[in-house]
Amino acid sequence: MSLLDFARGPALQWAGIIFVLGMVWRTLGIFMLMRSSPLSANRDNHLFEHGVRTVWSRFVPAPVFEKKVSFQYVAGWIWHLGFLVVLLFYKVHVMFFEGLLGFGWPALPNSIVLAIAGVTLGVLLWLLGRRIFNPVLRYISTFNDYSSVIITTLPILTGLLTFTHFGIAYETLLAIHMLSIALLLVWFPFSKLFHVITLLPSRYVLGVKFWRRGVQA
Repeated sequence: MSLLDFARGPALQWAGIIFVLGMVWRTLGIFMLMRSSPLSANRDNHLFEHGVRTVWSRFVPAPVFEKKVSFQYVAGWIWHLGFLVVLLFYKVHVMFFEGLLGFGWPALPNSIVLAIAGVTLGVLLWLLGRRIFNPVLRYISTFNDYSSVIITTLPILTGLLTFTHFGIAYETLLAIHMLSIALLLVWFPFSKLFHVITLLPSRYVLGVKFWRRGVQA
């Protein structure tokens, strides 16, 4: 079995299984934590409305922090959207999803996807460097923070190298790219990357809990 056969066979298959089981396990754990009922009376009768409002209000930085975090905030949006566009609209990826799901969608031109991937990679590397060299960010960062950024960056980096046939045989580059995706799938449920799933629900729960106590979230 070649490295490419291993990468697109057992590696991706087992990574997919671990990903699904991990996501189910983490999600069930969250629901188990939510079983408790509040012991005090509600101080507000529009909790659903306030919860939804908190979800949307958190998409904009608080005014008191706006000047200090605006660039990082914009950079975060850029790489998240860029990663999503590359994942869903690169022609080869669309063909993969079509084979997996039975249907596909229009792909973007390779030149556009390549440019977006380059910008996404640059932003991710900049954010990683900022985390390393900024004293405050370095102090509050853990292994989970660094590894999550690096593991997220690897599929973009290896994908660009594969697209350009850089350095070594294409089959080897493609195998490395697929192995980086497998690593991302395995790491995702057990790391801070899981915030992709918990982001909106946690904002809603936070808003409900605060407003129930009469505190504006």
